[in-house]
Amino acid sequence: MDPYLTLDALSIQYGEQIAVNDLSLSVEQGEFLTLLGPSGCGKTTTLRAIAGFVEPTRGRILIGGQDITGVPAHRRNIGVVFQSYALFPHLTVRENVAFGLRMRHVARPERTRRASEALAMVGLGQFGERYPAQLSGGQQQRVALARALVVEPAILLLDEPLSNLDANLRAELRSEIRALQSRLKITTILVTHDQQEAIAVSDRIAIMNNGRIVDSGTPEALCDEPGDPFAAAFMGARTVIAGRTRNGMFEAPGLIFKGAPDGVTSIVLRGPRLRLDGAGGQLFVAGRIASRVYLGDYFESDVETASGRIKVIVPSDSPPPAIGEPCVVSALPGGVSFISGNRSSLRPGP
Repeated sequence: MDPYLTLDALSIQYGEQIAVNDLSLSVEQGEFLTLLGPSGCGKTTTLRAIAGFVEPTRGRILIGGQDITGVPAHRRNIGVVFQSYALFPHLTVRENVAFGLRMRHVARPERTRRASEALAMVGLGQFGERYPAQLSGGQQQRVALARALVVEPAILLLDEPLSNLDANLRAELRSEIRALQSRLKITTILVTHDQQEAIAVSDRIAIMNNGRIVDSGTPEALCDEPGDPFAAAFMGARTVIAGRTRNGMFEAPGLIFKGAPDGVTSIVLRGPRLRLDGAGGQLFVAGRIASRVYLGDYFESDVETASGRIKVIVPSDSPPPAIGEPCVVSALPGGVSFISGNRSSLRPGP
């Protein structure tokens, strides 16, 4: 099957600054893809190029096999939801949702009907006559989503749409967005720096750094089998340590793993699947507790070792030793994986 959206060797440069560097990406029709990465990595610039707000320096953008690189934004049939909502304060909620239809010269009765249906779809059917200032932040973002969907776009772009909301509302709305996208089967690209958000909603995640995609895959694959040191560390509560393997033994300062595959260059230690009891197994790392933070259901600790600090997350009913106390880090199944070049090798742990 041919991809629905293709970015072909896309580069975007502002003066001497390269924001996007020779980026190639394919997205299937109906897929939910997330561009994940730190601030300044080029993910929003990439999204804006797809929308038509930024002109690429080099490369092509294709939708359904057609090159749209030079097509103006208003002719691309792409819906965009911004972080800032971007609602018109002087228009009612229904008028905001219908604005895109109005710009497309849709007759008033038809755009009123479609705007009402879009509002009902996001659970705001009864709020059509209100103004944006009369809504909560979550409700305003639902209006922005309805406005993007009402024009029946070929692709939906979401530019950090939940970052202005509190944690509980963010979790609620991301679930609603995922359910809606699955029902409508609309090709969707989300930009975020939030790993949990990306994991919760995505069919596939592309991790970006310095204008490039450094790793991509399903949420499960990126969590369990990262193929790049930056990507592994960015997925959260993971420690990447460089070392070498000899005769099936991976070694780094103060660290040993027995039964490592040949040729690996780094070990990835997954914080929630590590323990501080030194209960044997394939992994052995000696160190001292450098920090311990109680977070309700679990403790988050840093262990100072000869290879640097290792993040360890343990259940609250098994608290870590006091700061400064010695400990030995071991691993549960799935707590250790390895990276060799651009390939990873998942290890089951002890």
